[in-house]
Amino acid sequence: MIWLYEAIGAIRELMALGGDVLWAIMFVLFLMWTFILERAWYFSRVYPVRKLLIVDSWESRAETTSWYARRIKQGLVSEASLGLRQNVGLIKALIAICPLLGLLGTVTGMIAVFDVMTYGAGGNARAMAAGVFMATIPTMAGMVAALSGVYFGTWLEHKAQVETEALDDLLQHH
Repeated sequence: MIWLYEAIGAIRELMALGGDVLWAIMFVLFLMWTFILERAWYFSRVYPVRKLLIVDSWESRAETTSWYARRIKQGLVSEASLGLRQNVGLIKALIAICPLLGLLGTVTGMIAVFDVMTYGAGGNARAMAAGVFMATIPTMAGMVAALSGVYFGTWLEHKAQVETEALDDLLQHH
């Protein structure tokens, strides 16, 4: 249990060094991973059931070759595609926001350094170092946060496309 208190203390120390922007990055990161995990849950648990319902609905039709039937099939696939792509754009936007917040942290940290240089005549190295920390830590955190989501954002987008095409092919053969 002591390790937990030490870890929390280290996180608090890092957050204090990085400034307020680090809290914003942490919030965006939490939000991004919440949506990524929600999409993973949807693909693994919700969509397979929904896919079976769509296929059963299509197979229960008496006629599947007319123009109207093809439009109904197209509507079913389109609705499934909307469900598959839900929140993927938001996830990609949150991924893009992370490095921008890191850059905001860089700017605010450099302002702190310039403040120290202006009012302290540049002689206080410790105060300047705090500003440099405030400039570099959010940049690193923003990049790491974005990188943690890039793979999964791309994977989710690809998975939605593949599943949509697979459903269309499945309904074509029935």
